[in-house]
Amino acid sequence: MRQKIAAGNWKMNNTLEESIALASDLVAAGSPEGVLTILGVPYIYLDKINQIVNDAPGIEVAAQNAHQALSGAYTGEISVKMLSSIGIKYVILGHSERREYFGESDALLLSKTNTALAEGLLPIFCCGEPLAIRKSGEHISYVINQLKASIFQLNAEDFKKLIIAYEPIWAIGTGETASPEQAQEMHAEIRAAIADVYGDELAQEISILYGGSVNAANAKDLFARADVDGGLVGGASLKSDVFIQVMNGFQ
Repeated sequence: MRQKIAAGNWKMNNTLEESIALASDLVAAGSPEGVLTILGVPYIYLDKINQIVNDAPGIEVAAQNAHQALSGAYTGEISVKMLSSIGIKYVILGHSERREYFGESDALLLSKTNTALAEGLLPIFCCGEPLAIRKSGEHISYVINQLKASIFQLNAEDFKKLIIAYEPIWAIGTGETASPEQAQEMHAEIRAAIADVYGDELAQEISILYGGSVNAANAKDLFARADVDGGLVGGASLKSDVFIQVMNGFQ
């Protein structure tokens, strides 16, 4: 049975005090049985938040990005080796904001993914299409081609360690959300593409998350779809009462 996951991406939000309060609320509520809760925390809070959730069953911390090199003269960057040294197990890679604002290519993201896996971190790998591609009707081929140019280059042993997050760019932070049917369609296509490359058994093991204005009102309907294994949640993850409802959206 695939792992159900509620992942919150805090992005560039919250003071230290706000982050501590948010994490503490989530620990107090607890991750629902059978659900893995992952908190995507800004770099400077990772160690502190990881300490807070350390003894909480089913709650982990993720970095929001990492460099492709283990060390070097890359001012302002953070390596997976640094993340591993403070006990971080997960890292978000390829988020649409990284692709758009920082020009991260499929080739670069494959390099980052290889580096993360080699250091023992588990990537949450993002993919998704812009509005123009969705309107053109080419959204499925666009997303599958993103995967072919990046993580489909991995061997099966490495690939099965990934979590995939489908995030329609047109639905991120806009209040627009892909319908549950649209989300299921894309997730099913992604899973079928995985099966074509790695076989059906491995495809059925991979958790595929939906990311695109997930909130307390729509989480339950989204998560009820056969190939939607959870969510990568942005704004709704910044308020503990709302995110706790999302975490419980599998029930």
